[in-house]
Amino acid sequence: MSSFNTNSTTEVSEFLLMGFPGIQRWQHWLSIPLALLFLVALVANLTLLITFYADLNLHAPMYYLLAMLALVDIGLCNSVTPKLLGILWFDAKTISSSACFTQMYFVHCFLGMESGIFLVMAYDRYIAICNPLRYFYIITNGFVVKSAVFILVRNAVLGLPVPLLAARLHYCSRNAIKYSFCANLAVVSLACEDITINSVYQLVVAWVLLGSDFLLITISYCFILRAVLKLQAEGAAMKALSTCSSHFILILFFSTILVVLAITHTSGNKIPSDIPILVNVLHLLVPPSLNPIVYGVRTKEIKHGILKVFTKRRATTSEK
Repeated sequence: MSSFNTNSTTEVSEFLLMGFPGIQRWQHWLSIPLALLFLVALVANLTLLITFYADLNLHAPMYYLLAMLALVDIGLCNSVTPKLLGILWFDAKTISSSACFTQMYFVHCFLGMESGIFLVMAYDRYIAICNPLRYFYIITNGFVVKSAVFILVRNAVLGLPVPLLAARLHYCSRNAIKYSFCANLAVVSLACEDITINSVYQLVVAWVLLGSDFLLITISYCFILRAVLKLQAEGAAMKALSTCSSHFILILFFSTILVVLAITHTSGNKIPSDIPILVNVLHLLVPPSLNPIVYGVRTKEIKHGILKVFTKRRATTSEK
């Protein structure tokens, strides 16, 4: 049984997610934009998946990568948001230790997968701009399958020790997580023993996964920019850059939130504690809701595919 008594030696079997401790009086109002973001993320990503499935013109490697991103985005926002809304609407703060460690695992996995997909998409754009004649020989369905397997295995394996290391600790007194979901360091900080291994492992994995992905993405775009600057034909540079613009916008937003998150965490007591909590939540909600909209609006083929699929469905329904 869980307990708040700091002198208790009872093993904790459940945790309390405190949500936003400093703004509990008006957290119901905060739930409205968060719920809207969640709804947009689900509807927009499902719309993309339906369009990719129904429109044969979109059965190509680039769109398969976008379908992978949509699936990961759905998984990412579903791993946190339902429980978060339960806290804000119904004060359902209790979460079992097993559910907490499971949530921790999926959050780490999906974040790593999203980063990995961005890396593969950067390579796709690199080949399209820097080696266009070989694009259809390199970026094939087989390449997408191998990339998907690599991303899945990489993050499943490297993410598994995070909850396992957290679960091996003893939680013998405190069980109130000052967070809105089971973030690794927020949970293990409640343990009544040394957590150095947990902290070091998370830091190493973050640099190995997100750090190396970001470095390789940056290198890819440096090569892309160099190739674009060499184009002499009128309008060729703008046309080449437009093929990368959607992906670049999402990468920029994803990395910007990571930087803001790092700054808020290292600022200590200089900023209110609810700010990093909110930034963490937005990091898991805003990209899944933005990704499909940016690609849907900026990619002509996807926009036409959506209109074609849903116009056809509406026509079929009206005939019945």
